Amino acid sequence: MITVRELTKRYGDKLAVHGLSCTVRPGVVTGFLGPNGAGKSTTMRLMLGLDRGEGSVTFGGRTYQELPNPVRTVGVLLDARAVHPGRSAQQHLRMIASGAGIPEQRVREVLVAVGLDEARSRRVGGFSLGMQQRLGIAAALLGDPEYVILDEPTNGLDPEGVRWIRRLLRDLADEGRTVFVSSHLLSEMAQLADDLVVIGEGRLIAAEPVRNFIDAHTRTHVVVRTTQAERFREWLHQAGFRVQHEEADALVVDSADADAVSAAARRANVPIRELHTRRSSLEDAFLQATANATTYRGEAA
Repeated sequence: MITVRELTKRYGDKLAVHGLSCTVRPGVVTGFLGPNGAGKSTTMRLMLGLDRGEGSVTFGGRTYQELPNPVRTVGVLLDARAVHPGRSAQQHLRMIASGAGIPEQRVREVLVAVGLDEARSRRVGGFSLGMQQRLGIAAALLGDPEYVILDEPTNGLDPEGVRWIRRLLRDLADEGRTVFVSSHLLSEMAQLADDLVVIGEGRLIAAEPVRNFIDAHTRTHVVVRTTQAERFREWLHQAGFRVQHEEADALVVDSADADAVSAAARRANVPIRELHTRRSSLEDAFLQATANATTYRGEAA
């Protein structure tokens, strides 16, 4: 388990991270979310001792600095571009492996795993962004780590690559590893993550399972289509339901109980053409939860 306690970072008078505390469980994928400027990158750097601040972060009870061989315990991808452009992919991984006492055969194994084996002798300076991402993930996996921390791992990947990283992270979690992933792709995170840590303006907003987060910050509705929409709306209103017209023949009922709405239609003797539950998305929940913690906002032309 990764345990974060009262993590705080100041840049002059500005608090980039403010008293952040949470835990990241093994065996699940935990998504790390927040608006631009929320402090996600700073938090990840603090976790790894790359920045100094207050509070503590431990990996199974030990800080990153206390780990005897960090590469074998914590696999990290923060910036895929942080590679000497004149080195080949194989040379880059060999250098890391040599410093960590990792057998050279492991280099070839991770290159195959990330799909870069045929490009292993090419200079990294000629790699596309997606290839750089794959190399960064290979470096993170090189030590067969118990903890995997990735910042925007799908950045630059094509659709096949996105599906591949999704399967990879799920497999790592299923093996009992602790997987912590930062991303702005909420649709992808909705498919991938089990738990969420959400921050805004350096403060913790939520640390809970994805379903709980969505339920806490959105409402579920029942959508009904009927040729007698106005009559049914009045009937539902008198029965205590909150109802809005969505289209001429469609009503949106503020309730998660589709059976209750269906039973109401039978009692009102209203013909139903369609009835379904509309659940809000992770994006809806995220925007609602961070509405007051977003620093940078654009305006549509």
